Amino acid sequence: MYILYIVIAYFIGAIPVGVILSKIKGIDPRKTGSGNIGATNVMRAAGKAFGLLTLIGDALKGLAPTFIAMKYGLPCPVIAAIGLSTFIGHLFPVYLKFKGGKGVATALGVYIAISPYAILISFIVFILTFLKWRYVSLGSLIGTGVMPLALIVLKAPMEYVYLSLVIGILIFIKHKDNIKRLVAGKENRFGR
Repeated sequence: MYILYIVIAYFIGAIPVGVILSKIKGIDPRKTGSGNIGATNVMRAAGKAFGLLTLIGDALKGLAPTFIAMKYGLPCPVIAAIGLSTFIGHLFPVYLKFKGGKGVATALGVYIAISPYAILISFIVFILTFLKWRYVSLGSLIGTGVMPLALIVLKAPMEYVYLSLVIGILIFIKHKDNIKRLVAGKENRFGR
């Protein structure tokens, strides 16, 4: 039964919220800007409202399956597997030939379910980084890097710490082009 939950979580995570919403305005975010289906590129392509809705939708994809698994008292390893499956669904969605987003918002949803206080710490780090340098990608990466430490400090189950490490590695891999641009000083600042 647990395997079925994990599979369902993948298909929920694979729902391409940004693509679906952008089609309302006749835009495909995969063909504009960075080509990413996430909130930042949707905001650039379709406007702030659509970007915000994409952020909320992608976060809900991570939150809902993980929260439900916790609500029903499933074991921590299963909850972690469900959270990871949802996240993997966003990164490699079957509906888009396995070409998905970078996963930050979906990871946010997973983390809100497993540890709201850890996400608060990570979010504060994200905001401070963003306000200082105006790079969404840099804030996302540093916030992601803080998450395992926040979970350890808050004494979360080790399964969640391992989950955050795997998610963190995948987020960094997905942001490899952003990292190259940041190092080269060519990354786009927010608002430009």
